[in-house]
Amino acid sequence: MTFFNLLFHHYGQSDRTIYNQSSIFIYCLAKMDPLTSIISVLKPATVVSKKITASGRWGVQYDAYEAPSFAIVIEGRCLLSLDGAPPFELSRGDFVLIPRMPAFCLTSDPDAMLLKGVPSADAVHHGDQDSAPDFQMLGGSFEVGQLNKALLQPLLPSVIHVWASETDTSRLARTIDLIVDESAADRPGRDMIVRSLLEVVLIEALRSAFLGANSLDPGLFAGMRDPGIARSLHAMHGEPSRAWTVVELAALAGMSRSSFSDRFSELVGRAPKDYLSNWRMTLAIDALGRNEASLSQIAEEAGYESASAFSTAFRRRIGCSPGAFAKSMRANQLLSR
Repeated sequence: MTFFNLLFHHYGQSDRTIYNQSSIFIYCLAKMDPLTSIISVLKPATVVSKKITASGRWGVQYDAYEAPSFAIVIEGRCLLSLDGAPPFELSRGDFVLIPRMPAFCLTSDPDAMLLKGVPSADAVHHGDQDSAPDFQMLGGSFEVGQLNKALLQPLLPSVIHVWASETDTSRLARTIDLIVDESAADRPGRDMIVRSLLEVVLIEALRSAFLGANSLDPGLFAGMRDPGIARSLHAMHGEPSRAWTVVELAALAGMSRSSFSDRFSELVGRAPKDYLSNWRMTLAIDALGRNEASLSQIAEEAGYESASAFSTAFRRRIGCSPGAFAKSMRANQLLSR
């Protein structure tokens, strides 16, 4: 039983479990929110974390890299600039999550000289090497499935900044401490515990972004803040195989067809049918990776009329046939053992 099963078994009724027992897809029923279903498909895994300390005046710059990244300030303050944008301050207790890590600079002040940083899992100290640290941060990254990441990351906020002055970040700090402790140990069940704790970190951070008062880029979170659009998103995530029409989704949102289409595209960043197609393909990729169902079963639950129609759509979207993709996934899983 996974962390999510335990959570919803404890807090909800049987119709609220994340797993629909009659389905090969892993998704939330209509009463559960799309955020949970998306995190369950992302499957955050192997964490890399390290302590970053500094003293005096300092600055470091890093190239972009693919891994979703997070950091929490333990002591002091710094400035973070992402992809050349104006810097923003991180202070003690502040947490930041960046699903798509661009090139960035981390500095003590705007005019500090920048040194080239090299990604590493080892602790690092910036600035005066002979002085005690006046700044401490715990930074890290984690892995998610490459294709699922490509399909889902555009739906997430580009930066999630949880201010300690506005939100109690102590739970995030304690959870990250547990992740670091588990990652450094060799205890039985370590990998499962780390994955579950990473899910908790993601939920806490994404929940903060969703509940916050700040404006959001187009994506899932902006859509979930609108009650009508949220109802349509719940429906699509609750029954992804259903042949949803825009008229039906608009009725759930309490809008006309044209108003719903415009509002959904404005907030979510893509048309309703395109969003549904993207989510179905994400679920299909997840099912193929688990190798627990036939192609016809996956095609049916992905909302396609036949395995042939699904194969054509899959090849067009992913660049290879579902069979070739599943074979490649199995080979990678064998190599990683």
